[in-house]
Amino acid sequence: MNEAEDEAEFGGKAVNLARALRAGLSVPPGYALSYEWVEAVTRDDPTVLTELESAFGKMKTPIAVRSSAVGEDSEGASFAGQHLSVLNVTSLSNLKSAVVDVVESALTPSAQSYREKLGVEGPPRMGVVLQELLDTDAAGVMFTRNPLNGVDERVIEAAWGLGEVVVAGLVIPDYYRLSPEGEVLECRVGEKDVELRLLAEGGTEEVEVSPERANSRILDDTDLLNLHRLALGCESVYGEGLDIEWGLAEGTLSLLQCRSITTSES
Repeated sequence: MNEAEDEAEFGGKAVNLARALRAGLSVPPGYALSYEWVEAVTRDDPTVLTELESAFGKMKTPIAVRSSAVGEDSEGASFAGQHLSVLNVTSLSNLKSAVVDVVESALTPSAQSYREKLGVEGPPRMGVVLQELLDTDAAGVMFTRNPLNGVDERVIEAAWGLGEVVVAGLVIPDYYRLSPEGEVLECRVGEKDVELRLLAEGGTEEVEVSPERANSRILDDTDLLNLHRLALGCESVYGEGLDIEWGLAEGTLSLLQCRSITTSES
């Protein structure tokens, strides 16, 4: 994946992750599939399907199949929530169908309406990221600038399990604010009454969280310091004003996605 450099070929998400890998940031390993290669998968091209099988055999399962459309995750348009991600893919047959599902998600009325709103013309060109999926103990988002008022501070939201519960608004996440130097300015415990967990047979399920755990603080000061350091690392690669998705698995912090804060978020 670290060789993906052309956004017009691989899409914004893949190119951003590749930049992070080349900079030495902690990113789960995987592959970037160009939009032409992905289109060949949807046509059942035998050569490409053989290459897909080879790539799958080199990866540790489970796998996340994520959209990386051309124009996605740009400064003016994140396409957040418009395109599909398929989590916990554990077999080759499911991998191929997951790639097709991600491609078709760009054709939904909602996604097409969003493209028209942005003035994006022509058919969508969908690259795909295949990434080893972390079974995270906690995950969430971090903004390197306050998305509500533009103040120069870190804003972090965290929940138990996979971070999709934060992105989808399924819980009230823990909320933290840090100064640009990493000092904790605010810590507000949320109500994380559900978490998203991996199923052994593939896919995910929402699991109820005990009241005690739902109302307990997720990130300690060491975790917050590590997130601050991750923010600094991302800023050295991408610049300021970033929207970061992160995951914490067995004490190790990883970068899952990084893009510019969009106008709508600001």
